[in-house]
Order: sequence, then C-alpha cells, then structure tokens
Amino acid sequence: MKLFLLLMVGAALCFGAVDINKADKNELMSVSGIGEVKADAILDYRKKHSCFKNVEELKEVKGFGEGFLEKNKKNIKTSDCKKK
Repeated sequence: MKLFLLLMVGAALCFGAVDINKADKNELMSVSGIGEVKADAILDYRKKHSCFKNVEELKEVKGFGEGFLEKNKKNIKTSDCKKK
C-alpha cells in the first residue's frame, strides 16, 4: 500500500505542482525539502489560518524561507483562498 501511495505521489509531481492548500501529508512530503516535521507544520498552519493566500505565505511557517521557495517554485502552488 505504501508503495502504491509513493507511486501515486510521484506521478502527481510529474504532472503538476503540489497544492499546499489541499495536499495531504504524503503529497507534501513528495516535495524536495519537506519531510514529516515540515509537512505537519504546513497542516497545522492550514488548521489555524484556513489556507495560504499565496506561495510566499509559506515563509510564515517555521523552517521555510526564500531559499526553499526559490528551489521549489515550480513544485508548489496554492488554490483559491478566501481568508477572513
């Protein structure tokens, strides 16, 4: 089952960027530089703030900075966000 999930996540990366507003933990971990701890931090941020307005907002999460965004700008995206 884990192998199947890894194959599905790998296939998703081949066809598009990971949406940090919708991705589950495994999908987030498929992005280079995101491990279990950082994936959990993204999920926690989403719980507290509903969603990310844009990819740049990821810098608000501990462990993510300009370097990460520069390396992964083609690998991550955000879907529409209607923050209050």
